[in-house]
Amino acid sequence: QVQLVESGGGLVQAGGSLRLSCATSGRTFSPYAMGWFRQAPGKEREFVAAVSGGVTRYADSVKGRFTISRDNAKNTVYLQMNSLKPDDTAVYYCAAAGALGRLTTTRADSWGQGTQVTVSS
Repeated sequence: QVQLVESGGGLVQAGGSLRLSCATSGRTFSPYAMGWFRQAPGKEREFVAAVSGGVTRYADSVKGRFTISRDNAKNTVYLQMNSLKPDDTAVYYCAAAGALGRLTTTRADSWGQGTQVTVSS
Protein backbone atom coordinates (compact mmCIF):
# COMPACT_ATOMS: atom_id res chain seq x y z
CA GLN A 1 0.00 0.00 0.00
CA VAL A 2 0.96 3.61 -0.43
CA GLN A 3 1.00 5.91 2.60
CA LEU A 4 -0.72 9.28 2.31
CA VAL A 5 -0.30 12.50 4.32
CA GLU A 6 -2.49 15.52 3.67
CA SER A 7 -1.66 19.14 4.46
CA GLY A 8 -2.85 22.62 3.59
CA GLY A 9 -6.18 22.79 5.34
CA GLY A 10 -7.25 25.75 7.42
CA LEU A 11 -9.76 28.50 7.98
CA VAL A 12 -10.68 30.77 5.08
CA GLN A 13 -13.43 33.25 4.34
CA ALA A 14 -16.05 32.54 1.70
CA GLY A 15 -14.70 33.37 -1.74
CA GLY A 16 -11.15 32.56 -0.71
CA SER A 17 -8.76 29.85 -1.84
CA LEU A 18 -6.77 26.99 -0.38
CA ARG A 19 -4.45 24.41 -1.85
CA LEU A 20 -4.35 20.96 -0.32
CA SER A 21 -1.40 18.65 -0.78
CA CYS A 22 -1.16 14.90 -0.39
CA ALA A 23 2.33 13.50 -0.11
CA THR A 24 2.75 9.80 -0.76
CA SER A 25 5.34 7.25 0.23
CA GLY A 26 5.73 3.53 -0.05
CA ARG A 27 4.97 2.05 -3.40
CA THR A 28 5.57 3.74 -6.75
CA PHE A 29 3.22 6.68 -7.03
CA SER A 30 2.63 7.09 -10.73
CA PRO A 31 0.45 4.04 -11.45
CA TYR A 32 -2.11 4.93 -8.80
CA ALA A 33 -5.34 6.76 -9.38
CA MET A 34 -5.46 9.53 -6.79
CA GLY A 35 -8.44 11.35 -5.43
CA TRP A 36 -9.89 13.68 -2.84
CA PHE A 37 -12.96 13.02 -0.74
CA ARG A 38 -14.56 15.05 2.02
CA GLN A 39 -16.77 14.47 5.02
CA ALA A 40 -18.81 17.18 6.69
CA PRO A 41 -20.16 16.76 10.23
CA GLY A 42 -23.14 14.43 10.26
CA LYS A 43 -22.75 13.55 6.61
CA GLU A 44 -21.28 10.64 4.69
CA ARG A 45 -17.90 10.85 3.03
CA GLU A 46 -18.29 12.03 -0.56
CA PHE A 47 -16.21 12.13 -3.71
CA VAL A 48 -14.64 15.46 -4.69
CA ALA A 49 -12.09 14.91 -7.46
CA ALA A 50 -9.83 12.29 -8.99
CA VAL A 51 -6.93 12.06 -11.41
CA SER A 52 -5.48 9.09 -13.25
CA GLY A 53 -3.08 9.50 -16.11
CA GLY A 54 -4.47 12.40 -18.10
CA VAL A 55 -8.03 11.91 -16.90
CA THR A 56 -9.66 14.07 -14.23
CA ARG A 57 -13.11 13.82 -12.69
CA TYR A 58 -14.99 16.18 -10.40
CA ALA A 59 -18.12 16.19 -8.34
CA ASP A 60 -20.74 18.52 -9.80
CA SER A 61 -20.61 20.64 -6.65
CA VAL A 62 -16.97 21.62 -7.23
CA LYS A 63 -16.70 21.77 -11.03
CA GLY A 64 -15.22 25.04 -12.18
CA ARG A 65 -13.94 25.88 -8.69
CA PHE A 66 -11.58 23.04 -7.76
CA THR A 67 -8.66 21.66 -9.74
CA ILE A 68 -6.88 18.38 -9.04
CA SER A 69 -3.34 17.84 -10.25
CA ARG A 70 -0.43 15.54 -9.57
CA ASP A 71 3.33 15.81 -9.70
CA ASN A 72 4.73 12.32 -10.18
CA ALA A 73 8.29 13.56 -9.64
CA LYS A 74 7.31 14.77 -6.16
CA ASN A 75 4.91 11.89 -5.45
CA THR A 76 2.29 14.46 -4.57
CA VAL A 77 -1.29 15.22 -5.56
CA TYR A 78 -2.86 18.64 -5.10
CA LEU A 79 -6.34 20.10 -4.82
CA GLN A 80 -6.59 23.79 -5.66
CA MET A 81 -9.82 25.12 -4.21
CA ASN A 82 -11.08 28.51 -5.35
CA SER A 83 -14.28 30.44 -4.69
CA LEU A 84 -14.79 28.49 -1.51
CA LYS A 85 -18.24 28.34 0.06
CA PRO A 86 -19.33 27.53 3.61
CA ASP A 87 -20.78 24.27 2.22
CA ASP A 88 -17.21 23.22 1.37
CA THR A 89 -16.44 22.98 5.09
CA ALA A 90 -15.36 19.41 5.81
CA VAL A 91 -12.46 17.13 6.57
CA TYR A 92 -10.73 16.44 3.27
CA TYR A 93 -9.17 13.04 2.68
CA CYS A 94 -6.68 11.91 0.07
CA ALA A 95 -7.12 8.42 -1.35
CA ALA A 96 -5.31 6.09 -3.72
CA ALA A 97 -6.52 3.16 -5.77
CA GLY A 98 -5.15 0.82 -8.39
CA ALA A 99 -7.60 2.12 -10.97
CA LEU A 100 -9.88 5.11 -11.40
CA GLY A 101 -12.96 2.93 -11.15
CA ARG A 102 -11.86 1.71 -7.71
CA LEU A 103 -11.51 5.21 -6.28
CA THR A 104 -14.63 5.11 -4.19
CA THR A 105 -15.31 5.37 -0.48
CA THR A 106 -15.57 1.58 -0.22
CA ARG A 107 -12.92 0.38 -2.68
CA ALA A 108 -9.95 2.77 -2.37
CA ASP A 109 -6.75 1.05 -1.30
CA SER A 110 -5.28 3.74 0.94
CA TRP A 111 -6.48 6.80 2.86
CA GLY A 112 -4.78 9.72 4.52
CA GLN A 113 -5.66 10.97 7.98
CA GLY A 114 -7.56 14.00 6.69
CA THR A 115 -7.14 17.76 6.89
CA GLN A 116 -9.78 20.19 8.11
CA VAL A 117 -11.08 22.91 5.81
CA THR A 118 -13.37 25.51 7.35
CA VAL A 119 -15.00 28.21 5.25
CA SER A 120 -16.58 31.08 7.16
CA SER A 121 -19.44 33.15 5.78
